Amino acid sequence: MTDTLNALSHPTRRAIIGHLANGPARFLDVAKPFDTALNAVTKHLKLLERAGLIERRRQGREVIISFRAEPLREVAVWVHQYEQFWTERLDQFEQFFRDKKTTKENREIKK
Repeated sequence: MTDTLNALSHPTRRAIIGHLANGPARFLDVAKPFDTALNAVTKHLKLLERAGLIERRRQGREVIISFRAEPLREVAVWVHQYEQFWTERLDQFEQFFRDKKTTKENREIKK
């Protein structure tokens, strides 16, 4: 999971995943939207590949890159464990402000 989170930490890599989520693409099509050297895109792809988020295959002279979502499932399960924690905290936060508003309104009525 550490490799997956590290791979997701950079906006360029997240954009690459977003592009590949629409379907496999040629290397040059993946690299085209970025204003960086092809070497930099290659480094991003290597990191994504190491995390298991993409796979490359040769098709003739071209390299086709595909998205693999399986590593994201592990991250989703881990994040989901904290969903109840944050839901409870946000509910408490909301209740705090409701109580504060009610107290303020009650003070104004008494005046």
